Amino acid sequence: MLLKTDPNLVIDDIRINFDTESLWILNIALAVIMFGVALGISLDDFKRLIKNPKILLVGVFSQFILLPALTFLAIILIKPHPSFALGMMMIAACPGGNVSNFYSKMANGNAALSISLTAFATLVCLVMTPFNLQFWGGLYEPTNAILKTVELDPFELFKLVLLILGIPLILGMIVNHRFPNTAKKIEKILKPFSMLVFLALIIIAFYENIDIFLDYIYLVALLVILHNIGAFIIGYYTAKGFGLEKKDVKTISMETGIQNGGLGLLLIFQFFDGLGGMALLAAFWGVWDIFSGMALAGYWGRKSKVSDTSELHLQDQA
Repeated sequence: MLLKTDPNLVIDDIRINFDTESLWILNIALAVIMFGVALGISLDDFKRLIKNPKILLVGVFSQFILLPALTFLAIILIKPHPSFALGMMMIAACPGGNVSNFYSKMANGNAALSISLTAFATLVCLVMTPFNLQFWGGLYEPTNAILKTVELDPFELFKLVLLILGIPLILGMIVNHRFPNTAKKIEKILKPFSMLVFLALIIIAFYENIDIFLDYIYLVALLVILHNIGAFIIGYYTAKGFGLEKKDVKTISMETGIQNGGLGLLLIFQFFDGLGGMALLAAFWGVWDIFSGMALAGYWGRKSKVSDTSELHLQDQA
């Protein structure tokens, strides 16, 4: 088959089954997840970050500066298919995924910091996501050619991210501020429920596109896995290099490595008409980083328990 011998000729003809109805459901799911996360966020969380600007700056630097820049350098070196390259830039431009909060807690990281950084990153991404995609995509000629064909409007991108992430964040914080007890009750139900709905959407989308994944996934699997591992490493060593505490290092690694693939996929269908290579890469990222994050969080969590047990044993002996 032509696909097997020269996949570059047909990559952008790949069409993931994702209709307008599915797009609306994904829109709503992302907004509800953000609202659920925001119910546990208060202005005090932002005040704590501002009082400790080092953690805040390291988190923003790792996620919105280093990750896109090093993604660009990796693309220059490996020269993937242009739509794969733009897909990598899209993922690197997105804020951290909400599931990073759960994984930070699971890894015995700083869960409160994770939630606060998610909130702050959501606000920052309103500007930085359009900027990073346009800036880095425009510097690389093959991806710049794609951007020119779609005439990407950064303001339209800003408006969509504001509707999906910004407004739910603000509404959730208002509810938490005015009705804290009610917010806690809603959060306990809404947060796990919305995550289950989101996971169900991924499973259904995967099932409906099983043939496409089986036939084409080998084209992006290595790119996504290496990109994701690189993102975890960037977050980890950036935080460590700035001398942050161990729990904070784990958290910033999670915030950098778990990118919002759902948002990336939504933007690809909204602005790039579901461009084959971009959509395939973002879709696989959305599935892969759930498992990679869980594996890393589980490892760090077990390691932390062993370390705590050893310390207690030494204290008992003393």
